[in-house]
Amino acid sequence: MSAGSSEVSGCYHCGLPLPKRAEYPVDIDGEIRYMCCPGCQAVASAIVNGGLQQFYQYRSELSDRPGENGRDFSIYDLPEIQEEFVLPLHESRHQASLLLEGISCAACSWLIEKHLQPLPGVESVRVNVTSYRAQLVYDPSKIKLSDLMSKLAAIGYQPRPATDEQQAQLDARENRRALLRLGVAGFGMMQAGMVAVGLYTGAVDEWQNLLRWLSLLLATPVVFYSAWPFFNNAWRSIKSGSLVMDVPVALAIGLGYGASCWATLKGVGDVYFESIAMFVFFLLVGRYLELRSRTRSRIGLANVAQLLPPVAERLNDGIWQQVPVRLLHIGDRVRVSAGQSFCADGIVRSGSSCTDESLLTGESRPVEKKPGDFVIAGSGNIDSPLEFEVTALGTDTRLSSIERLIDRAQKDKPRRALIADRVARYFVATVLLVCAVVYWYWHSTEPTRALWIALSVLVVTCPCALALAMPTALTTSTEYLRRQGVLMTRGHVLESLEQIDRVIFDKTGTLTSGHLSVEDCIVLCDGAQESKCLAIAAALEEGSAHPIASAFSSWRGQCVADSIKQNTGRGVSGYVEGERYQLGRPDTIDSGVSAPSGDCLWLLLADSKGPLAWIGLADPIRPEASDVVSRLQQQGINVELLSGDAEANVARVARLLGISEFRAGATPDGKLSHLGQRQRAGDKVLMVGDGINDVPVLSAADVSLAMARASDLAQTHADALLLSDSLEPLPMALRRAKRTATVVRQNLGLSLLYNLLALPLAAAGLIAPWAAALGMTTSSLVVVVNALRLSR
Repeated sequence: MSAGSSEVSGCYHCGLPLPKRAEYPVDIDGEIRYMCCPGCQAVASAIVNGGLQQFYQYRSELSDRPGENGRDFSIYDLPEIQEEFVLPLHESRHQASLLLEGISCAACSWLIEKHLQPLPGVESVRVNVTSYRAQLVYDPSKIKLSDLMSKLAAIGYQPRPATDEQQAQLDARENRRALLRLGVAGFGMMQAGMVAVGLYTGAVDEWQNLLRWLSLLLATPVVFYSAWPFFNNAWRSIKSGSLVMDVPVALAIGLGYGASCWATLKGVGDVYFESIAMFVFFLLVGRYLELRSRTRSRIGLANVAQLLPPVAERLNDGIWQQVPVRLLHIGDRVRVSAGQSFCADGIVRSGSSCTDESLLTGESRPVEKKPGDFVIAGSGNIDSPLEFEVTALGTDTRLSSIERLIDRAQKDKPRRALIADRVARYFVATVLLVCAVVYWYWHSTEPTRALWIALSVLVVTCPCALALAMPTALTTSTEYLRRQGVLMTRGHVLESLEQIDRVIFDKTGTLTSGHLSVEDCIVLCDGAQESKCLAIAAALEEGSAHPIASAFSSWRGQCVADSIKQNTGRGVSGYVEGERYQLGRPDTIDSGVSAPSGDCLWLLLADSKGPLAWIGLADPIRPEASDVVSRLQQQGINVELLSGDAEANVARVARLLGISEFRAGATPDGKLSHLGQRQRAGDKVLMVGDGINDVPVLSAADVSLAMARASDLAQTHADALLLSDSLEPLPMALRRAKRTATVVRQNLGLSLLYNLLALPLAAAGLIAPWAAALGMTTSSLVVVVNALRLSR
């Protein structure tokens, strides 16, 4: 039997019997359908809201009822749904980006990766604790995405598509829950503290029992609601055979609460309900500040949907119409008014204005745009309306590629961070062992104090600060560099930049602009004008794809050439206003004149009567290149120029920039060989390039940096990317890497010093549980605040 609409007698989604009173309706194709439970209602509503009602028409069998988690993930196997958060890398490889609800610490990422990695068809799993995001690379022919999402839900991490709407909802929900738990803990701490005053000032008999029961009543919501995430995370990790920081925390809260309840019921011993409430409150304060820090670090990493407008003004049969951006196609003509953002990448066809590309490039100055210039999706139009032709949409835009590089960098953990994660896990096991030894010792000498001293040891040595020491610093520094125009696309970049002692530059497109321009024009004939000669040259090069033609773009349109003929290796010729002209190298035109001296590429313009002018072309050096090289050398870094260009051109650039070490005529294999020699000699090399011929050496360097206008292949293989077309941020990035390393060492030192000092004091019984909670939270806050200095 088909599972079509009219043939389902029970629940329209899963087919199970409906309750006696139909309470879960959904409007599907104009007809009210009834579901058996809120779970089926939620799934059916999601299908309808996504415009996928045809799912029910064409399904071959009834859907499964949502499981214990109230979620049915089968809807996410539909290609239409996956378009927003799944990127096909190959026929057998897909990359899914998911948001995970329930992540609390760095060890959670290890737990998730360990749980999913062994599954057949899963190639890689990367989890970013800061953004709550997971990146799964899997083979859809071997395992469904819904199965992966169900596996995540089974261990307590609720997955959802990593879209901007879902991210905003998750942030708001996490913030609301955190504040509510913190409020309950704060209220319980204050009230339990007031009751504790009576207990500590001599209440006896009935009054003592009354106050103890009142303390129990006040502390119970704190333990079972505010502290619930600690118990949940601890139990989840134990079931999976791992140890996270919440294990000792949950043990401390649970044992302290249980012992106090026992003392209250039996009327003997001490109670510490106020200490437990205070411990939970201080822990939640630290967690909430960490949560806010994570949220702030994501503000700059704006996603496509946040930067792109939902609608666009498209030219359709001569009429401008408002249409959804998703309906645009390559080649459409779109108009963007002043104050609006560009919805796609494209080429300006009409109008002149300035754009704000600061969110993408880090360049705060407006960028002038005129016909023929490239505009970037997500940038803002400032001055006046522009009309542009769409060249890239959605995931093909430069903004989307930057977003994917950011996502890759966040999930690529540096070596030191992996070591810190492992150390934190072993540290938890050590803490539990030390706690057991301390409890055994005090139980044999002073049994009444054994439990509370063991609890103090558990609390005071919680490795929260150790786990936060490195990720917070790296995340803060990475975001700062992105705002300054340096995008890290690999997790090891900051760690590796600290060790760099040699920077090797490519020449063309890196130290130079990469585009030929008119450097000089020398008129040879009386009566000839420089502007007229350049206009004629531009007319002759009109329509040519040769790099030389782009040098004359500023003079195009002033003259019109006919009968243009490209003479391979000899230049170009044609007729302008009835006169025949030639433009080419001096050895290809019989003129009898010698080329001027200088480093330019000299072209001769001649008519039927003889030479008219020498036009000198050059690839100009970037205006900031000299200062950048000088600043690098002041930092004690060796600077080298490695290029495939001719010896004379490379020597000229090296001389002008003050670079003493240079090599010309280098092939891609030669560059790779030279890099290997430097590395074998002990140098840590940063390679800066932009072309396809630089890809091998970029891949082999200790750290590689691609220019903003580098080829797609170069950007993909580089470890970092300059978002603005300038070398200016490079020296700053190297200094920031060294400063980040210093802050990381400070954080690790502070966290380890705190634990080394606090452990013996707690084991000796000199620190009460409430003081241990305060000390542990303070150490975590010190580490976070120290790392946040890197944001300035």
